[in-house]
Amino acid sequence: MARGILLFLMVLAGCNGPPDRGAPAASPAVRHSSDSAFAKVQTRGHTAMGVDQYSSFHRFEPLPDGGRIVLQRDPADSTGVTQIRTHLRTIAQAFEHGDFSLPGFVHDREVPGTGVMAARRSRISYRADTLPGGGQVRLQSSDSAAIAAIHDFLAFQRHDHRS
Repeated sequence: MARGILLFLMVLAGCNGPPDRGAPAASPAVRHSSDSAFAKVQTRGHTAMGVDQYSSFHRFEPLPDGGRIVLQRDPADSTGVTQIRTHLRTIAQAFEHGDFSLPGFVHDREVPGTGVMAARRSRISYRADTLPGGGQVRLQSSDSAAIAAIHDFLAFQRHDHRS
């Protein structure tokens, strides 16, 4: 009876069962892969970034002076790590020029905040840095409208990538 109640509670909570000892927990992307809209974002993301979105980790973090986009994967995958770092440098350069077409492609629509970010591009700095297993793009500004747009952009990304 107790086992049945536990199984019922796990189903209600959306769990797939107890984790395998020694096996990594499923990432949010894997747990949500049955959602067709999310799966399409993941597929377009793989095309745009050159790395499997289901085995990569995204973080979109707002900060008082802007924010940061983090993309990482298993550091043992040197090819994937190199691809991530190349992608993030490309993104930083495109954003610096007001080009937000790649996020538009991945999400299949204009991404919130990008219009203001493009218009105020001279007031925002974009710097790509390496991190273990990948890297980050640091977005910084002292312009309050630009910072608000960056926060809108990052919030949308967090939601759509389910990170």
